[in-house]
Amino acid sequence: MRTNKKIFIIGSGGHAKTCIDVIETLNKFKISSLIDKNISAKRFLTYKIIKESDFEKFSKEKANILIGIGQIKNSKLRENKFIKYKSLGYNFPNIISKFAYVSRHAFLKEGNLVCHGAVINASVVVGSNCIINNQSLLEHDTIIGNHCHISTGALINGGVFIGSNTFIGSGTVVKEGIKIGKNCIVGAGLTIKKNLKSFSTVK
Repeated sequence: MRTNKKIFIIGSGGHAKTCIDVIETLNKFKISSLIDKNISAKRFLTYKIIKESDFEKFSKEKANILIGIGQIKNSKLRENKFIKYKSLGYNFPNIISKFAYVSRHAFLKEGNLVCHGAVINASVVVGSNCIINNQSLLEHDTIIGNHCHISTGALINGGVFIGSNTFIGSGTVVKEGIKIGKNCIVGAGLTIKKNLKSFSTVK
């Protein structure tokens, strides 16, 4: 990881507040500012907001970035911002709350947010640019693709596969060994006992 510990958050909506809360539990990063395409205020909570076009003009140092844009119905905006800034040479550290548990036998790629109370157990693999939200569980041998959102309180049991760009709603339980394809939307409070094909929507 780069020695520069400043971090920029892309986006200034509700999910950015969750990002700020997690970063503030750590001593690793200092939030420099939030970056957004359109801004209606100069500050967000206690942090400065910079227009994205201005940020791209003055930002010569390739510092750390976290995508602070939420994902429910569509992951495309999060994915596009990740690809854009990755191609420009920015660094995407994993941001893991001090109140989360991540097994030393798990593997996370880059740019993931692991929120308060989340549990990631042994032999779990998480792709890039995912949200592992508050109080969620990824049990052993589960594989999560890129740009996924595992919502608050979701329980993903052992050996589950979840394809890229998929959303799992709050409180949903996924039975062990289930395979869920890419670009799926799984609503809140469900129990998933059967495999789901890519581009499925279950409410």
